[in-house]
Amino acid sequence: MIKFTKTEIRDMIIAFIVIAVAFAIANVGFDVHGFISILPIVMVGVGLGFIFRELGHKYVAIKYDCLAEFKMWSLGLIIALATAFIGWVFAAPGEVKFHPEELSDEITGRISLAGPMANMALAILFLVIAALVYPLESYSLFKLIYLICTVGFSVNSFLAAFNLFPVYTLDGLNVFKWNKGIWFIVFILSVTMMLLSIFIGAENMVILLIEAM
Repeated sequence: MIKFTKTEIRDMIIAFIVIAVAFAIANVGFDVHGFISILPIVMVGVGLGFIFRELGHKYVAIKYDCLAEFKMWSLGLIIALATAFIGWVFAAPGEVKFHPEELSDEITGRISLAGPMANMALAILFLVIAALVYPLESYSLFKLIYLICTVGFSVNSFLAAFNLFPVYTLDGLNVFKWNKGIWFIVFILSVTMMLLSIFIGAENMVILLIEAM
C-alpha cells in the first residue's frame, strides 16, 4: 500500500493548485472570465496528470524497496506561474525523493520513466473517453467531459514529452543514462503525441479515432 506523509500531502496539494492555475493562465492569459471557466477543466486534466506522474514514480520506487516522498520545488512553481504569462508553462513542480539515493542507473531510470509513461497512458485514456462521449456532446454533462478529456490529452502529451528531455532535474536524463534505446523510443512517441495535439488538435484526433473504429 502506498502511504503518504502529512508534508507530502501538503506539497502535492500546493503543487497541484499552482500547476493548474499556471496552465489555465497559459490558455487564457489575463481573461478573468476565461480563467474562471477553464480552471475546473484544467484542474482535472492537468491535475490528474500531475498526480498520476508522481504516483508512478512513487509506486515504482517502493517496488524497489525505496522510501519515496514527493517534495515540491518552490522555485519551480514560481517559474511555472511566471512562464504561464507567455503562454508556455515550464512545469517543474517538484519530484519524488527516494532513499537510498545511490541506486543503479537501471533502477533510477525505471523510477524516472514511470512518470512520463503514466502521462502517456493517461493521455491515450483521455482521447479514448473523448471519442466515446463525442456522439453525446450536445448534452452539457458530456460536453464538459469531452472538454476535460481533450485538454487532458493535450496537457499530458506535453508533460510526457517535456519531462523526457535529457536535461538536469527532468526524468529524461535518468532514463537516458540507463538505456538510450528505451529513452529514444519513448521520447519519440511522446513528442509525436505532443505534436499531434499541437498541429492536428485533440478535437480532430478524436474525429480521426472515431473514423478508425
